[in-house]
Amino acid sequence: MKSILLHVEDDEGMEARLQVAMDIARAHGSHITCLQVVSYEIFAPGDFYGSAMMAVIPQLKEAAGNFRKKIETDLANEDVQWEWQCYDGVATSKLLERSALNDLIVVGPRDVGQRVQAPSSMIAELALRTSVPVLVVPPETERLDPEAPILVAWNNSSEACAALRASVPLLRKSSKVFLAIISEEKDRDRHDFPPVEGAQYLSRYGVHAEVLDIPRDGAHVSDALFAAAKARDCGLVVMGAYGHSRLAEFLLGGVTRKSLSEPQLPILLAH
Repeated sequence: MKSILLHVEDDEGMEARLQVAMDIARAHGSHITCLQVVSYEIFAPGDFYGSAMMAVIPQLKEAAGNFRKKIETDLANEDVQWEWQCYDGVATSKLLERSALNDLIVVGPRDVGQRVQAPSSMIAELALRTSVPVLVVPPETERLDPEAPILVAWNNSSEACAALRASVPLLRKSSKVFLAIISEEKDRDRHDFPPVEGAQYLSRYGVHAEVLDIPRDGAHVSDALFAAAKARDCGLVVMGAYGHSRLAEFLLGGVTRKSLSEPQLPILLAH
């Protein structure tokens, strides 16, 4: 993972994802591209001539500039390679545009301006529309130890396989890798690969994985995964994103939706 695309936004999770991006960059000799997007799409009821928007644009530009100076000052004291890119527009669109020549996208769990606990539409778009893995960093994350154990949510689906492949560079640095299986009746017809094949795949990269059969015990699958990860001092959870249709995830509350609504650890997503 030599190229990291970091979403820059002045929110409560910025410090956490900046720290995690730097932790990964140091471990892998990566270059960080800090992507700042300033959006002027402000909803102003009755502002038919755009006067309210025109009045607030200078304030947004000034705030964005001041925040950039702050982060650049912090980065100047760090031993990582980085650059800054700033655009006007919508963050999701710009991240998608710039993702093609990056190996990892680092974002927070919330959309810009979002305050409630709910899945981020930006994360959904990134996970579904780009081939680059997306690392979601909760605001309370202090750092990401490259050698910490990693838990991979494994249900043998194509999405789980994609996440496993995408996470190999991180798994090779980890001191311990767990393939966690929490089977559900409705998912049995989607098991294209026996559980052992995931471990065999990793062994070709020199990664030894321990296969875990985790009892659900009535808990939500995401809660069982996070509990298993925390019990084993994992620093990261890897999972395939949106195994069911996105509409079904929204209406029925799938594993991806639940995990992103209340992330308890950094999550690496791939689809």
